Amino acid sequence: MPALPEDEALELLRHGTMEIEGRLMDASNATLRCVITHAGTEARCVYKPVSGERPLWDFPDGTLAGREYSAWLLSEATGWGIVPPTVLRDGPLGTGMVQLWIDEELQSDELLLGFVPAGKVPKGWRRILSARDEHGRPFVLAHADDPRLAHLALFDVVANNADRKGGHVIDTVDGGVHGVDHGICFHTEDKLRTIIWGWAGEPIPDEGLEVLEKLRAQYSAGLAESLSDHLTPAEVAMVSVRIGALLRSRTFPSPDEDRHAIPWPPI
Repeated sequence: MPALPEDEALELLRHGTMEIEGRLMDASNATLRCVITHAGTEARCVYKPVSGERPLWDFPDGTLAGREYSAWLLSEATGWGIVPPTVLRDGPLGTGMVQLWIDEELQSDELLLGFVPAGKVPKGWRRILSARDEHGRPFVLAHADDPRLAHLALFDVVANNADRKGGHVIDTVDGGVHGVDHGICFHTEDKLRTIIWGWAGEPIPDEGLEVLEKLRAQYSAGLAESLSDHLTPAEVAMVSVRIGALLRSRTFPSPDEDRHAIPWPPI
């Protein structure tokens, strides 16, 4: 299936008829892949009904779909197109998050991150941690020195993403790098867990600072109000706090040594 322009994708997601194809069994919450059709257009989408969300000790019940949608709102405000088109709507199993599925033929074969043999780390890649497989062979968790991943790293800081695994990063043949699975974002406490730590402590490029300034302006011009439909007042306020902290420090944050800053499994 060819890539859809965003306005067409949103029209399809908002008004299309969904037919469930199956469930993604590796997901901790009910995550369904559907075929969605509208006005002669057909695509696949991910549907996460609120009714299928498992309770979490640190996030309010029934809020994960709204957090996924909030991540899309934040992505749109950056202009980086990180999160695929996403809506909140009714579906076969009730209200939930519906997001455009990135079909395999649209995904790039380019390797941007992952575990690689210790002696074969691609030139210029940024090492995150060392590990050994079941046979004792050394491997390194690393990622490419790619500005698209740097965008994703900044996005995750602002969203306070608690689960940026390698499998939640998708690069496409058109040069895009997308992030998916943002149900546990926007907590008021620092919960950033990610494998994209390669720029920790380094200066944020000028382009990133410009986008953060834009986010700060948009926060007051409507973004905060949009987020407030899905997040608590304290959670919305902390988005502004995190933007301000990045603009003051002008550096990528470093992992907190007092807690696990890398998700498990990382990939």
